[in-house]
Amino acid sequence: MKTFNFFLILSVSIFFIPQKKIAAQTPGTMTFTFTEPENGHTKNVLAVWVEDNSGNFIKTRMRYWGNGTNDHLPTWKTNSSQNIVDASTGATLTSSTNPTAFGVKTVVWDGKDINGAIVADGDYKIYVESSWNNPEPSYNHHSTIVSYTFTKGAASTHATPAGNSYFSSITIDWVPSASAVENLIKNKNIAVFPNPSVGNVFIRLRNSVSVSRILLVNISGEVVYQESLNKKISGIHNLNLQKLPSGLYFVEILSADEREIYKSKLILSK
Repeated sequence: MKTFNFFLILSVSIFFIPQKKIAAQTPGTMTFTFTEPENGHTKNVLAVWVEDNSGNFIKTRMRYWGNGTNDHLPTWKTNSSQNIVDASTGATLTSSTNPTAFGVKTVVWDGKDINGAIVADGDYKIYVESSWNNPEPSYNHHSTIVSYTFTKGAASTHATPAGNSYFSSITIDWVPSASAVENLIKNKNIAVFPNPSVGNVFIRLRNSVSVSRILLVNISGEVVYQESLNKKISGIHNLNLQKLPSGLYFVEILSADEREIYKSKLILSK
């Protein structure tokens, strides 16, 4: 009898072992754009990479240095262990390289780590470390590092962090893939018609909503149309999408604080 009770207790204990909750892993794309003003400098050593909010390295997206400048990116070198899987790489940037030493730069992250696995949803940081020389012959060495936080998840996010004298015109866009967007469609609050449409589209919200932006996302997860409103919508709002090609799209309406998103499918058929 004691043996039976022992196995009964063991079975019940195993049955009630709490299961670890698996974090969502939404596929999608983060696009990061920034500008480095030239300010008279001639060369630039640069690294751009992603870390999670706990400081764990995720993936390098860009790294440019040379034999004489491979000690100019100390933070990236330590944090990444010099891992450059899938990154854009090359020698020290100048006015004739591609990309050039200064000006606009764009990097894209696919939401995956160095092993090709989609990482958990949550807050992440995009880091930029840059090092340059003053005009010759002074060769004074200068360096700076900045980071910007963004959220990876089932909702599209758009951020324009404040810049400084070294980095400006910063935008960060996370756009989940079409399959992820489709799983979160909220049809109770939004109606899009006619659907299919030749391009003249109407949006009706059943409740009055303060809207920040309206986005149109294609099946590749790219934002192909964006309208900034920053006003309350009650009733019907018109979109002119006649220049877009036929296909399946997803309409996203972001509330004023961009925490609530209303989504609906839209088919353009011309």
